[in-house]
Amino acid sequence: MHPLTMLWNPTDGIDLGFFEIKFYSLMFVIAFSLGWVIIKRIFNNDHESEKNLDSLFIYMVVATLLGARMGHVIFYQTELIWEDPLSILLPFRFVPDIEYTGFRGLASHGAAIAIIIAMYFYSKKVIKKPLLWILDRIVVTVAIGGVFVRIGNFINSEIIGKKSGDFPLGVQFLKDEISPRQAVNITGINEPSAAYDAIATDPSFVDQLAMVPFRHPAQLYEAGGYLIAFIIIYYIYWKTDKRNYLGYILGLFLLLYWTVRFFVEYLKEPQVAERADWILNTGQLLSIPFILGGIYLMATASKRYYSNESKA
Repeated sequence: MHPLTMLWNPTDGIDLGFFEIKFYSLMFVIAFSLGWVIIKRIFNNDHESEKNLDSLFIYMVVATLLGARMGHVIFYQTELIWEDPLSILLPFRFVPDIEYTGFRGLASHGAAIAIIIAMYFYSKKVIKKPLLWILDRIVVTVAIGGVFVRIGNFINSEIIGKKSGDFPLGVQFLKDEISPRQAVNITGINEPSAAYDAIATDPSFVDQLAMVPFRHPAQLYEAGGYLIAFIIIYYIYWKTDKRNYLGYILGLFLLLYWTVRFFVEYLKEPQVAERADWILNTGQLLSIPFILGGIYLMATASKRYYSNESKA
């Protein structure tokens, strides 16, 4: 075992007694809150009225959550439509038993499509500016939001990486490899969280623990890539005049964000089992149009100069 490998067995959230705050949901709250601070600064810099921020926040939250959820169902888990349709939009699983799950299963490709659609209506009905103008600005917040979403995936032990072998950053995702029911059956402890803790710490279960493979923390690789993308995009907005060329910052975001996604996918377990033998997986195939679109927007941005003095 390398010194940087680790066993990952976190709690699901913060237990308040009457309610548990899921860490994944908390990551979304942090992402939206930080995004609000960033877009407020951007609006002030562009001399835009802050009264438009409230409606922008609503458009973004609804589009992100609804688009991400529907994207996951359409691209990765279509069977939910006929097997458990209520679970698509509710934070519960109803088959085979009713269980509170929180909002899991979100696809960034679906969120991206929904945000573009939502911003089209926002640009027409609220801010009265070109669609590319608002997209150039909100992608700055989306870039940092992606960092926290992937951290949430890591906490949840979901979207896991492939087996890491001798690679020094391997992680044992205990809760991905062993289901709550299996943990209870192995330990005889009826409370899943306590059962997992026993497997992780009790020498009696060392054989079961040894069966949990070390995997790449692909979620953290992706989060790190998104953080770099955010820093570059943030710098470009504040330190250059590229914000005046419609589509340039959006194109840069699409290129950086989905290039990171494309390459990290090589280290992820396929999310759709029957597509495991494809040369490119679903996430990579869906990323290619965004990457090409980003290149096109950057290459043609010089033709679309727009400033506060320009007419929409």
